[in-house]
Amino acid sequence: MLVDAPNLNLKANAGNTYDAIVIGSGISGGWAAKELTERGLKTIMLERGRNFEHIKDYKTANNNPWDFEHRGNVTQAQRNRRPVISRNWGAQEAVMDYWIDEQEAPFTEIKPFNWWRSYQLGGRSILWGRQSYRWSDFDFEANAKDGWAIDWPIRYKDIAPWYTHAEKFAGISGSIEGLPQLPDGHFLPPMDMNWIERDVAASIKKKFGRHMIIGRVANLTTAIPGRTKCQFRNRCWEGCPFGGYFSTQSSTLPAALATGNLTVRPQSIVTQILYDKETRRAKGVEILDAETNKTYQFFAKVVFVNASALNSAWVLMNSATDIWPDGLGSSSGELGHNIMDHHYNLGASGIMEGYEDKYYYGRRANGIYLSRFANLFGDKREYLRGFGYQGGASRQGWSREIAELNIGAQYKDALSEPGQWQMGLAGFGELLPYHENKITLDKENRDKWGLPTLAMDAEIKENEKKMRVDIVNEAKAMLEMAGVKNIETHDRGHNVGDGIHEMGTARMGHDPKTSVLNKNNQVWDALNVFVTDGACMTSAACQNPSLTYMALTARAANFAADELKKGKI
Repeated sequence: MLVDAPNLNLKANAGNTYDAIVIGSGISGGWAAKELTERGLKTIMLERGRNFEHIKDYKTANNNPWDFEHRGNVTQAQRNRRPVISRNWGAQEAVMDYWIDEQEAPFTEIKPFNWWRSYQLGGRSILWGRQSYRWSDFDFEANAKDGWAIDWPIRYKDIAPWYTHAEKFAGISGSIEGLPQLPDGHFLPPMDMNWIERDVAASIKKKFGRHMIIGRVANLTTAIPGRTKCQFRNRCWEGCPFGGYFSTQSSTLPAALATGNLTVRPQSIVTQILYDKETRRAKGVEILDAETNKTYQFFAKVVFVNASALNSAWVLMNSATDIWPDGLGSSSGELGHNIMDHHYNLGASGIMEGYEDKYYYGRRANGIYLSRFANLFGDKREYLRGFGYQGGASRQGWSREIAELNIGAQYKDALSEPGQWQMGLAGFGELLPYHENKITLDKENRDKWGLPTLAMDAEIKENEKKMRVDIVNEAKAMLEMAGVKNIETHDRGHNVGDGIHEMGTARMGHDPKTSVLNKNNQVWDALNVFVTDGACMTSAACQNPSLTYMALTARAANFAADELKKGKI
């Protein structure tokens, strides 16, 4: 049920009291709503942005290239409204309206920070890259073994069944590889690597013993109930009318609505969690209606905070300040600290000769994945942790530039044929959880609604800088050995946030003195408040984290339902 503010009888208990409140509607918020409602809990999902309907609101998804007024480019006016997004490849005409208006919701950069935000129903689940990998005990044990930060309070065995649960519902295509650092899962049939990728993968395995596989991706290779398989259009982030990839709109939201237990309220900015001093529990939340500026309260037995890592921390920091000056969950001194990301913007690419008679089918919405090898299996580097690569091979298209031909019939003829094969590897490295990498509330710089904003103070450090040298050198060496020519390397530097994998700020742990959450994602200071998005992460690994958010959320939601049934929260 979609509820509009004017239709709510907010003074009556029936209109504002639920079993559960979910803050946020992105990947983890959608999963929380699905799991809680399927367990019978009357749940309200609060989204700070606009309503955004499956299929109906994918307004450009079926456009032809010539239907776009600016042929995919953005205007200077759009760049002025969204200067942070405009630093990156996200500034594209088709999706510019999906990113927030940064003038309405600014933030302060103590150090350069690129924050990708999409405030609409479904959040960034419409826009995500869909790469979906399990973490292994190499990742969950890393902090303890390295003596770094704090230990994860869980291990792979604790989350493995929930990975399976998430994969079965979301639909992850991939190949079974038997790699201990990249556990296999419940996969739909894998997509195919193309000619170049297969040969490069074989060369890398033979020479280095390393594993380059097709990406494990939340795109369907076979249809499942309610969703059609991927059509190989590679226009995912405009929204898929076929439901070919996992998003809140295509997957978790329909499931939650089907229970009859879900209420969805967009345009609802949660300003604080309401804390009861007597019970030492949350009793609900307060919201600001983004359209009317009116304040409302909703009450529930449990609250799931899934606003995305940094906004979830903002909600906690802005809550219970009469008890804890730095917010609900701040008793450990760790709330807002330990920001992590995956550092990237570097790699190598070149030309592959001799395959001019080969091509590929469609526009595969996926690439290759080259799993971590650094600091594993006897390998030892001058830094901690490791990295993986994403990338792939393709042939240049009609938009390429041909230096020798720039006018006339020959130029047109040349562009009617595919160009050279290119092969590239882009590195994704782990960023350590540094306590000094943090966010704080900036009460001087307020947003459109008069709310304090965030100040970002985070950067990569020497460990990551040493790793980046290796990422580039190893990429070049592997491509050279595989026969790639004219290799060019690049390292454009990394602002935290660039990787769009924000983590930390409310980490899990064993001890309330050093962590914000316990092993079940409960806030130590209020055990009926759960945080299961990127904020909860204790370390970052180098694999994409979204599948882990799904699994942790499903695990915590079912735990919450069990605890409610037992009367423990």
